Amino acid sequence: MPEHVVICEVGPRDGLQNEASFVSIADKVRLIDHLSATGLRYIEAASFVSPKWVPQMAGGSDVLARIERRKGVIYSALAPNLRGYEDARKAGAGEVAMFASASESFSRKNINCTIAESLVRYEAICRQARIDGIPARGYVSCVVACPYEGAVEPESVLRVADALLSMGCREISLGDTIGVARRDDVARLLSVILAKIPAERIAGHFHDTSGRALDCIDMGLRHGIRVFDASVGGAGGCPFAPGAKGNAATDQVVELLHSRGYDTGIDAGALREASKFMMHILGRQ
Repeated sequence: MPEHVVICEVGPRDGLQNEASFVSIADKVRLIDHLSATGLRYIEAASFVSPKWVPQMAGGSDVLARIERRKGVIYSALAPNLRGYEDARKAGAGEVAMFASASESFSRKNINCTIAESLVRYEAICRQARIDGIPARGYVSCVVACPYEGAVEPESVLRVADALLSMGCREISLGDTIGVARRDDVARLLSVILAKIPAERIAGHFHDTSGRALDCIDMGLRHGIRVFDASVGGAGGCPFAPGAKGNAATDQVVELLHSRGYDTGIDAGALREASKFMMHILGRQ
């Protein structure tokens, strides 16, 4: 049996949040329904951040209420604080995700607080999520470099990742937010992270801004990472990270994994149709 690699589809959230043209709730629902038909088992479907700061993410409750939920698929939502968590829980999110940063400057720009302050918020979310029986997933941004501070040391990443795990996150996704990582950067980062955290608790989240996302994923595979985030059609980026556009494209990641002999459970043909629909609603080829 080929070894299985999990793809966490982040297109409906991370893929859309940085788009200038508004995508309707109906189109978001249709996109998620397309993705649900591909064999994906994890779809980040909504974000409960203030629409004042990220207008594209408005209507998360409506999206989660209208999608056609498929058995075995986790529909997660980003929750930056307890209010967002409660909204996500009421909307039926199967998991909540929270964003911390390894860079102080990026933390202030992205979520308007220090790293320490963000961890206090997330500890409160994790505590309530445990009571409610809802899993939590943690993200660490700027794991290689920050658009405001430059290079980020792996030890800074480890401290934040370890804190999120300690408070109850089941998995930590390491994000190359501005897409500058090279293979050697990934190897250096993982040599530090995996010395303390098992590979099965770590996921990779690479942006293709510099055209190296697949190389970074390949290096992650060599280090035993078996979960990767990707965005259908390669859409997305962080609105608070200049130059961050371009997540690793799900179809390209799946093609890479299949060519390496890994199993993803994803139908490549159905995924191409989902990619076409994403490009359609974004007005691109």
